[in-house]
Amino acid sequence: MFAFGDFAFNLFWQSIMLFLLFYYTDALSLPMAVAATTFMVASIWDGLANFAAGVIVDQHQPRRGYGAVLIVGAIPLALAFVLAYLPPLAAGYWGIATIFVGHLLFRTAYAAVNVPYLAMTARISSDSRDRAFVAGMRMLFGTLAAIAVAVGTVPLGEWLTGRRDPPQAYLGAAMLFAVIGAAILLLVGRTYKEALTPARTELVSMRAALASLASNRAFVTLNLAMMAMIVAITILNKSVLYYFKYLLGDPEAGQLALASMGLVSAIAVPGWMLLSRAVGLRALWFIAAGLGIAGLAVFAATDIHRAGIMQLFLVGMQAMIVGLNFVFWAMLPNTIEFGERQTGVHVEGVVFGLAALLQRLAIGVAIAILGWSFASAGYVANVEQSPSTLAAMRWTVALWPLLFLMLSCAAMLRNPLGKGTHRRIVRELESAAA
Repeated sequence: MFAFGDFAFNLFWQSIMLFLLFYYTDALSLPMAVAATTFMVASIWDGLANFAAGVIVDQHQPRRGYGAVLIVGAIPLALAFVLAYLPPLAAGYWGIATIFVGHLLFRTAYAAVNVPYLAMTARISSDSRDRAFVAGMRMLFGTLAAIAVAVGTVPLGEWLTGRRDPPQAYLGAAMLFAVIGAAILLLVGRTYKEALTPARTELVSMRAALASLASNRAFVTLNLAMMAMIVAITILNKSVLYYFKYLLGDPEAGQLALASMGLVSAIAVPGWMLLSRAVGLRALWFIAAGLGIAGLAVFAATDIHRAGIMQLFLVGMQAMIVGLNFVFWAMLPNTIEFGERQTGVHVEGVVFGLAALLQRLAIGVAIAILGWSFASAGYVANVEQSPSTLAAMRWTVALWPLLFLMLSCAAMLRNPLGKGTHRRIVRELESAAA
């Protein structure tokens, strides 16, 4: 039931990640540079909001537990999500401003509700295997939401509004997802029970919390690897709709590719969960990233002109992406105990808030790379692109993800959380407390 909450959050998040940039450029006809810059600034703001939410979680923990935050925040989050897809209320710069404000409101509301939800994962169990199981279940529910968003956004929006007008269709789908997401979060908030409460009762100062995280090698290296991975997969995923529309001339196949990527995620997650028990989470990162690097190298050397082959390539890459995401979310709670053993400081909210900040910064960097690369290549929405523009778009998709996946492996080499390490740390902490 707790993991089911990720279905709600991913109805919102996957819609923003899969469709909002495309909605800006090809439904609202915003210039690519403007749309990418708007998305990048919103991602940075999102990161700051997540960090602030993490600080508040640690400093002012709700008396009724984190579940109360979901109950209070579910409806405001749903309303803010609808505002993110509201068509411009005016022409020109004022219209762009209204879009930007709606986007910022959603990011703020999402951070306020999502960070406490993430912090709940540290209260489920202190066992790394339990946490890995919960992370896998969350990813399964998130994957199901991604499939629903990829397959249902356009047809459901057109059916609900009775119109094929793209802005209205996207708005209609956003309203439906908002209702479903809010209902799920209210249910999860009402049923959530904390199974683990930290022994400490004193509040940790912000300075002490940040100093603890800065010296926490497990946290630092894991998040550096995550940032590089996020840049790589964001560039790849954001380019899907553009690649199919302009390089392959088959936009419908692009939506099918997104749905297929979601479906393979649901299939791949249990496999990664089982493999992690055999090789450990850190080794699993190298396996998944190595497969991704090999796939991108083949893509760079092969000029794909058929939609079916491109779909197969993306499905294979998505299986790798799922593995990397699983490792990150399974390992992140374990860095809490690693840091506590090193510094004697136990922090939870700041761990997830700062990780979310770094994730959003990485997304902003990826959007900037993609948008500005496309813009400098001469990309103009809804027109036939020149051969040089198409070539530049293709190399952006191939080379940047390849580079950043290699950087992620370099960072993970320095991570100290090998197989069995976290279990030994928990035993040491329990012995010290006793």
